[in-house]
Amino acid sequence: MGENIVEADAAQKNVALLVYVLQGLGFFTGGLTFIAALIVNYLKAEEVKDSWLESHFRWQINTFWYGLLWWIIAMLFWLVLMGWLASAIVTVWMVYRILKGALYLNDSKPIIF
Repeated sequence: MGENIVEADAAQKNVALLVYVLQGLGFFTGGLTFIAALIVNYLKAEEVKDSWLESHFRWQINTFWYGLLWWIIAMLFWLVLMGWLASAIVTVWMVYRILKGALYLNDSKPIIF
């Protein structure tokens, strides 16, 4: 029975890793894989409830929604010719969150907000 729990935990960890990969690919696919990652997060969120992986799913979901908000704000800055700076800041912030989350996941650690 304990073996099934370990297998389930490994499968859920792989789902979280898949989401980080999809988020990273989002920079090259025009954001399409970011949306796919969000859908996976919402579909699988119940399976990780009350586990250490729940923090990763929240982290990933927050990365999407806050990233979208910051991208919209950055696009508004393009109107005043400062969009390149705002876009660069948003990109660095999102890459940081994806890498930090993936590294914590690899070490089997929850993310503390």
